[in-house]
Amino acid sequence: MILIGTLLVVGLLLSALFSGSETGFYRVTRIRLATEALSGDWTSRALLWLANQPTLFIATTLIGNNLANYVTSLAVVMASQHWFPNGGTLPSVFGLILIAPLVFILGELLPKNLFFDAPNRLLKRCAPPLLVCTCLFAPISGVLWAFSRLLQLLTDTSPQELRLTLARRELAELLTEGHEEGILRPAQQSLAQAMLSVAGKPIRNFVTETGHLVRVTTTMSKSDVLRIAQRHGRTLLPVEETRQGRRLVGFLRTVELYLEDSPSLPTPQPMISLLDHQSCLSALRMLNQTEDSLGHVVDDQGKTIGFVTGRELRMELLRAS
Repeated sequence: MILIGTLLVVGLLLSALFSGSETGFYRVTRIRLATEALSGDWTSRALLWLANQPTLFIATTLIGNNLANYVTSLAVVMASQHWFPNGGTLPSVFGLILIAPLVFILGELLPKNLFFDAPNRLLKRCAPPLLVCTCLFAPISGVLWAFSRLLQLLTDTSPQELRLTLARRELAELLTEGHEEGILRPAQQSLAQAMLSVAGKPIRNFVTETGHLVRVTTTMSKSDVLRIAQRHGRTLLPVEETRQGRRLVGFLRTVELYLEDSPSLPTPQPMISLLDHQSCLSALRMLNQTEDSLGHVVDDQGKTIGFVTGRELRMELLRAS
């Protein structure tokens, strides 16, 4: 009976550990983990590393929950055989049905609610056993990780999307907490949340398509380029080389054409190449680092999708608020 009771308690504790930590990892504030990790806290460093490995963490919790269910079921079966040695399988089935509410409340519902309310504190306390289980389950987790990588290759998806979603949700929660504490005013909170909602969208949603943006060629005169820029209200113009087939060679700034005294066109400046699935915020950062050059948006095959400027992206961020 001691062994049966021990197995039952161990199964419930394992179920509580993995079910609660799963909820805690989706609720924990990674900014706080990063801050504590920089201060030298080893548990925060370990948890931050594990939080940045979603495939490994999910595999560990899946294995742990299955192990907990197996240990609990084993304890119930052993107890039914001990008390009803000639009862067959019927006592075991009834035993599992009777203990299911206890497992659900103590092994699932209660720990999830506790970790939901205090994710940072409880995760730090449960970090040692969780990390030990991560190491013990590593061989099986590696197989699940390889299978997930195969699915990613077949479906052309990446865990980076999950990380970005979690990061945006954490920032939104921080903004809400800041508003509740009186740090942010309602207008500031709505502005920040609106900008975050746009920042994660792919850049293809904001491009000016190729057929809707006027281009100039290297054979045009300076006055013709200025007249085209004024007519279409463009400050940045893509430039094509037409002598050996039509190909993009860069862009021109309208303001520089006004400032230069030379009657000929200056040398086109290189454009920034952006992938169409890049986020708006990532593209804006690249454009700002190059003094707001013209962004040339292409797909994975290098085909031109359109063009975008830093000013257009900033206006979209402000318009969303």
